[in-house]
Amino acid sequence: MLQDLLIRVPGVFVTDKRYIASMKNRSVPTDTVLPHIFYQDVADAVDWLTRVFGFREHYRYGDPGGPVSGAQIHLGGAWIMLKRMREGCKTPAQLGYGTQSLTVFVDDVDAHFSKAKSEGAKIVEDLQVTVYGERQYGVEDLDGHQWLFSQHARDLSPDEWGAQIAQS
Repeated sequence: MLQDLLIRVPGVFVTDKRYIASMKNRSVPTDTVLPHIFYQDVADAVDWLTRVFGFREHYRYGDPGGPVSGAQIHLGGAWIMLKRMREGCKTPAQLGYGTQSLTVFVDDVDAHFSKAKSEGAKIVEDLQVTVYGERQYGVEDLDGHQWLFSQHARDLSPDEWGAQIAQS
C-alpha cells in the first residue's frame, strides 16, 4: 500500500524504506546498543566519566542558559547517552542498590583499573580473570551506577565453563 511506502522524515518524503535502513546518522550509532543512563547533573557526570573512566564527549544539549539535558559519550566502540534525572526519580546511590550494570570493553583493563582507582572511584569488584575468560573489574560511578570494564583474557566456548548453549 502507498502508506507503507511513504515514510515521513521532517522536511523530506522518502518512498523507499531501504533508504532509511541504509542511512547513517552521526548522532545515533545503530550498530550497537545505545543505553540511556540518568544522572542528577549531566554536566558533572560528563566531567566525571571523562576524567575517571576515559570516555570522550561527543555532544551535549539543553536549553540555553539552563542545565545540560543530555549528552552522548563514548569509549572506543561503546556509546552511551546521559540524560538528566526526571523529577521524582532516584539514582542507584539514592535507592541504595544498583538498577543495572554496563560492561565496556577496553584495550588495557589493567591501566584502566589503575586510572579509575587513582581517581578515587569506588571499586566494587577487584580486577580478576573470570571463569568465562574475561579480565575485568567492577566500579561504581558518582551516582551509584554499576560498571564493568573488561578485556578478553581467554577464548572459551560457554560450554567450557558450564553454561548451556541454547539449541536453535
